[in-house]
Amino acid sequence: MRGLKHSVFALFFGLTVGVAQAGALDAISSGDASAGVKAALAKGADYAVASLGKNGGFLGNEKVKIRLPGYLEQADSALRMFGMGKQADQLIETMNHAAENAVAEAKPILTQSIKKMSVKDAKDILTGGEDSVTQYFKRTSTDQLAARFMPIVKKETKKLKLADQYNNFAGKAASAGLIDKQNADVDSYVTQKAMDGLFLMIAEEEKKLRANPLGAGSELLKNVFGALN
Repeated sequence: MRGLKHSVFALFFGLTVGVAQAGALDAISSGDASAGVKAALAKGADYAVASLGKNGGFLGNEKVKIRLPGYLEQADSALRMFGMGKQADQLIETMNHAAENAVAEAKPILTQSIKKMSVKDAKDILTGGEDSVTQYFKRTSTDQLAARFMPIVKKETKKLKLADQYNNFAGKAASAGLIDKQNADVDSYVTQKAMDGLFLMIAEEEKKLRANPLGAGSELLKNVFGALN
């Protein structure tokens, strides 16, 4: 009986919160709501690019640092055992610096994605899950980011002949089912990891904004995202 009462209370509480949120959002004009979401998107983009698009942005951040994939990480240990740690370090450093240079060029694409946002997109972001800002960027900018990042990554990896060795070794490992085929090419691997890191940092900023809209530093963001709490 107690469990039933608890369930009924939880349901009632959830509905009450939902109605309260809806009422608070209704009090905000569609123009302000759209502007607030755009501000949140811009805030996430600025934070991610500034954090990662600099020297050490990837290499010095354990959350996004690019390592050799799967089986090749075991090979990395073997290289170090045989005194070839310098080569392994060079490859890892090159991959991470390539990602840093690529992300530094992401801002125009993310900005264009923000400009394209519709009123429906804004509503979906506000009423969606806690990562809806991040998912919007993924949906609207992934292809453009990949096209922009790839040439930058290639330019960096060409400086290091170890990239060819990586592709040769990784290709064999992929054929044997030891790593994913998509990771068998160093340029594709780094491009994907650069985007993964970018979206991860956007997600972190979004999470902070939703948890503490009053600390967003913008009256508009406070009003719009504060209505969700």
